[in-house]
Amino acid sequence: MALRIHKAELPAQLKEDMIKQLGAVPENVEVVWHSPQVAQDNLEFGAKVGAWDAADESLKSFAHMAVAAQVGCGWCLDVGYFQARNAELDLTKASQVPRWRESEVFTPLERDVMEYAEAMTATPPTVTDALYASLLERLGPAAMVELTAFVAFINLATRTNVASGVSSQGFSSACEIPLATRPESSGVASAS
Repeated sequence: MALRIHKAELPAQLKEDMIKQLGAVPENVEVVWHSPQVAQDNLEFGAKVGAWDAADESLKSFAHMAVAAQVGCGWCLDVGYFQARNAELDLTKASQVPRWRESEVFTPLERDVMEYAEAMTATPPTVTDALYASLLERLGPAAMVELTAFVAFINLATRTNVASGVSSQGFSSACEIPLATRPESSGVASAS
């Protein structure tokens, strides 16, 4: 996939900060920087979302990657796996998120969270009362609200990237375990 809009020039300090944080300047930020206000607000809100702590980080990481795989956002899947590594999450599990239905490494709760993330991502959403109630009972109200808002934010990010033609930058190549690919039979766009 090719970028559908050229990259904008970022301020030098922002570039330096991104390189320190990720090792490279994220192409999605360079694309959105054509509207600095949108880019800055998105970065600020993303930082706030990243600071939420009511829901387990592993569950949010798996939800993030499940949404990315479903939408076909290679950049989000790539950076999500890279971030899981940096947060010292279970890479054996994280590497299997794109094929979570076939993998046997996930707990029932982790599976339900990824099912919920995909159900929220479907158009129209396919969240059932039973799935929501089951997660609410196990996570509690604060974590359930956080997980729901987190998945909604990830949908914003993944869909913006895909629409703009942003694809993987190879962040996950630093991970020791290769990232699995989504099965072709899933009926969902492949992450590029």
